[in-house]
Amino acid sequence: MKRKAENFVDRVYRIADGLEWNVSDEGVVTVDMVNKGFANYIAQRFFKKPRISHITLEGMGSFIFTQIDGTRSVCEIGTLVRERFGNDAEPLYERLSVYMKKLEEVGFIVQV
Repeated sequence: MKRKAENFVDRVYRIADGLEWNVSDEGVVTVDMVNKGFANYIAQRFFKKPRISHITLEGMGSFIFTQIDGTRSVCEIGTLVRERFGNDAEPLYERLSVYMKKLEEVGFIVQV
């Protein structure tokens, strides 16, 4: 029996367990990412690279990140983005899908 193809906008994501992040008074999200692995160890030890990188998500990225709660679908988040940013968000779902996939790739979010 064939499986029905999943539509990306129906996916629901949540913030990854153990991810440390905060929101400034201006609404800017900063994610604290621990640099792990052998290459990072070498960079930290010999090139004085930081153990924790502070990744700043500005503007629309911060807004999207704060909407990821484990209950909203990508479609619902897209609706909120459109309400907040209007035409500045277009092409909305193309941009949103790339952004969500990148957040998942770096381990900031996981699919529910």
